[in-house]
Amino acid sequence: MKRFWKTEDDSVLNFEPSGEGWSPCSAKEAKAAEKRYAIRALLHWIKPNQTVCTMLTNVSSSGMSRRLKVVISVDNKPFNITRYVAQAAGYQLNEREGSIVVGGCGADAGFSVVYGLGCALWPNGTPEPHGIRNREPDSDGGYALNHVWL
Repeated sequence: MKRFWKTEDDSVLNFEPSGEGWSPCSAKEAKAAEKRYAIRALLHWIKPNQTVCTMLTNVSSSGMSRRLKVVISVDNKPFNITRYVAQAAGYQLNEREGSIVVGGCGADAGFSVVYGLGCALWPNGTPEPHGIRNREPDSDGGYALNHVWL
């Protein structure tokens, strides 16, 4: 059975640490801690109305799943946030390729991931309206980010 250790700031290890401040936790607690850590990191880099880019890396031969990476601009340089997005929004991560796996067909997988990211970052909506939707001020977290394909 695999054991996990975490700290108060939600850092998680899957091996026994040598330093102090680590406490054992279950796999479920470790996953929740990783999600909280990822959300905190993403909120540091991402603000409402920011543009989030997605890159399609693979389509399955059946066409029923896609793999994509998520990138933002930090100081006018591309910054890959795919792993954080997968942890925060609950997407499956293809470890070998470092990409998010999105199942299904007939939908815009990139928009779906960015919408899921917005919902994960602002589940109760943004503090201030970030735009207009249906001629009303909009503070829905899912629509707080702009999406562009690369």
